[in-house]
Amino acid sequence: MPSTSKFEEQKAQKAQQVPISLELACSALTELWSPRVVGKVNNQYIKVAKVQGEFPWHSHEHEDEMFLVLRGLLRIGRAEADGGPISLRPGEFFVIPHGVRHNTSATEETWIALIETVTTLHTGAEETPLTRSIADQLGSTAQDSSTQ
Repeated sequence: MPSTSKFEEQKAQKAQQVPISLELACSALTELWSPRVVGKVNNQYIKVAKVQGEFPWHSHEHEDEMFLVLRGLLRIGRAEADGGPISLRPGEFFVIPHGVRHNTSATEETWIALIETVTTLHTGAEETPLTRSIADQLGSTAQDSSTQ
């Protein structure tokens, strides 16, 4: 049986027992554009990800999405009608409202935290090679179709 991570053990507990460092959680990631759930507040997942390069354009029909930059510089592309592109530096966050088509990009490795409703699909209705299921983001091995 595979060993469980500290984050997986914490998820199994009713109440969080220790602080979680977003920086440490990000440093443990080995794959770009592959968010990992590190916490949950009500119906919102707290995720971390390392990004570099360009992520596909997509939208989330029913969910807002919050991006918080921990390290690096994140560019969020939006149509001019939606306010145009925006750049975020460490310590800055931005919320993309539901229905707004957007993409993200970073010229250097950038560490981000995301806050998203538990129903938010990684690439919305788009299916790309970078798409990760909720099960993948939770670190689960079982593919539960109700959480993808």
